[in-house]
Amino acid sequence: MGSDAGHIPVLLAETLELLAVRPGGLWVDGTVGLGGHAAAVLRASAPDGRLLGLDRDGETLACARERLAEFGSRARLEQSDYREIPERLGDERADGILLDLGVSSLQLDEKERGFSFQAEGPLDMRMDRSAGPTAADLVNRMRERDLADLLYEYGEEPASRRIARAIVFARERQRITTTTELADIVRRAAPRARRPGLHPATRTFQALRIRTNQELEGLGEAFERAAFHLKAGGRMAVIAFHSLEDRAAKEAFRSLAARGFRLLTKKPVRPAQAEVRRNPRARSARLRAVLREEAAA
Repeated sequence: MGSDAGHIPVLLAETLELLAVRPGGLWVDGTVGLGGHAAAVLRASAPDGRLLGLDRDGETLACARERLAEFGSRARLEQSDYREIPERLGDERADGILLDLGVSSLQLDEKERGFSFQAEGPLDMRMDRSAGPTAADLVNRMRERDLADLLYEYGEEPASRRIARAIVFARERQRITTTTELADIVRRAAPRARRPGLHPATRTFQALRIRTNQELEGLGEAFERAAFHLKAGGRMAVIAFHSLEDRAAKEAFRSLAARGFRLLTKKPVRPAQAEVRRNPRARSARLRAVLREEAAA
């Protein structure tokens, strides 16, 4: 959920336009994060528009609850995965659904969460810290071949085999427990990143985060299930920060286009250079949207 230290929501104007946010209605932010997009939707849907905001991360959700308190009962926030949007909506149908994938600035900036190698912290990376194995569990337990495949598939890391070998060699001497330990191992194994200005460990951390949180599990199916909980004329927008997420959105929306939906973005909308200068985390964002034309069941 790309935002900088000031919690700037990515592609905000473009998202509001593609969702056609207007007064009234029911809007869903399935990845509410720190509430930047949600606050803008609530303002644009005033005076009586309602918002259902979901997030897996209870700590992030607490910040969003504080940020959105001014909207009172118009904002309903629940700790839940966006894959559960149909269950959370029940019999209701939404006017618009937004999914802003990735991580929030709170997760990136708090070193104890272990998402970033910029400062030393425990190698955790779980969006929901009450469940599942940590990134440290993965790097210390996975077989070398499986680790290399993970880095290549989810991180698109060309030096995946070298890095996996270096991780296994390091953990044989001592368990890898911190972000900076892992970043140093990767940097020594693959000192040059493919893209100028990209830290050598960026792709490794991305791959581990995606695997730790199972971010790609059932993604396309989740997009389609959510879309069928739109009203006729309702819209869904997905902001992806990774090529595999964007591909899942592209394929799901193409499938929906044959079943009563219309593509609103033939190509993904990218942030303007001015936005990237203002918020470097926006640089890889890609926005796609679809509209439900048929009457809701």
